[in-house]
Amino acid sequence: MARFVGAEPLLLHRVELSSLAGEDNLLQSGFWGEFKQGWETFPFRYEWRGRELTLLVLVRRLARFLPIAYTPFGPNLTGTDDEAHLRALGEALLTELPLGTLFVRFDLTAPRGESPSDSLPARAGLSKAPADIQPPDTVILDITKSEDEIRAGMHKKWRYNINLAEKKGVRVEEASPEKLGEWYDLYRVTGERDKIALHPESYYKRLFTLANEKALKGGVCGRDYPDLRLWLAYHEDELLAGIITSFYGNRATYLYGASSNNKRNLMPAYALQWSAIRAAKEAGCGEYDFFGIPPTDDPDHPMHGLYRFKVNFGGEVVHYAGCWDRVYGRLLYSLYGVLEKARQWYFKKFKKE
Repeated sequence: MARFVGAEPLLLHRVELSSLAGEDNLLQSGFWGEFKQGWETFPFRYEWRGRELTLLVLVRRLARFLPIAYTPFGPNLTGTDDEAHLRALGEALLTELPLGTLFVRFDLTAPRGESPSDSLPARAGLSKAPADIQPPDTVILDITKSEDEIRAGMHKKWRYNINLAEKKGVRVEEASPEKLGEWYDLYRVTGERDKIALHPESYYKRLFTLANEKALKGGVCGRDYPDLRLWLAYHEDELLAGIITSFYGNRATYLYGASSNNKRNLMPAYALQWSAIRAAKEAGCGEYDFFGIPPTDDPDHPMHGLYRFKVNFGGEVVHYAGCWDRVYGRLLYSLYGVLEKARQWYFKKFKKE
C-alpha cells in the first residue's frame, strides 16, 4: 500500500446509504448506490473547508479477492482548493475501504485541463484511468429561459424538425413503465444498428421498480429517488422511438434513447426531446443534460451524428476531466491497466465489426 505525502488530514464518517441525497447528482445519491447491484456501497459524510459533503464509493472485487473502488461522478468538488481536496480524499479512503483495495477511481466532473499533465487531478497526484466510465463530454441546456427563448437558441433546422414531427402526426406519450418491454425491443434494434452494448431488460425495469418502491414508502421525489419518465413516440399505431429521462434536483438527464429503423424522416427523436425538455422545465429543473457526445465536432467520428443532434438543441458543450485513479498498489495496477485496455479494445473495435 502506498502513502501519499502532503495530503491534508480528512476524516470520513460512514453513514447510512439512504442519507446520501446527491444534491443534483443522481449518480452520487443513495438511490444509485442501492440500484447498482453487484457493488458493495461505502457512503461517507465529511467536512471540507467548512462545507458538509457526502461521497458514494462503490467497490467490487476482481476474481473475488482484489477490491477496486469507483466514485461515479464524484466527489462533488466545491472549488475551494480542489487539488488539496482530492489529495486528502485519496489518503482518507485508503484506511476506510477494504484491505488490499487496488485503487479508487474518481469519475470527475471538474473541467478538463489543456493537457492531461496540467489538469487538476494530475496535480493532485492521480493517474489518468485507462478508460472513462461515464461520458466525459456532454451538452447541457439552460431551461430556466422561456420556451420561446429555448427554441430560439436551437439550430433553425431543429425547430423545423420539431414542427415537422407535429405536422406529420407524430404523437409523444409519457408512458407507464409497463411499456418498458416495448421500448426495450426498440433499444435492441438501436444496439444492433449502432453497435452498442446494452444492459439486459431487467436493468431498466429495476430502475423504475426501485423508484416506485421508494415512492410507496413515502420517499421524497428528487431527493430519495429520481422522477423517472418513459417517453414514447408513435405515428398512427406504430412505435417509432422512445427515451428515458431522470429529473433529480435541479438537473434533468436524458439517460437512454431507442429508435426504429422505420419512418425516421418523421423526426420522432426531435419531438421526444422537446417534450422531455418542456416537462423538465415544468417540473422545476434548471438544466437538461443530454448525457454524452463525442469529444469533438469530428465528421469522421462514428458518432458524429449524435454530436450534431445534441449540440444543435442549443446547449453548452461541457468537457469533464473523466476518470482518474488514486493508486494504492502500483505493480498490480500496471497489470490491471493492460487488461483493461485490452477489454476496451475488444468492445470498441473487435466486437463492433
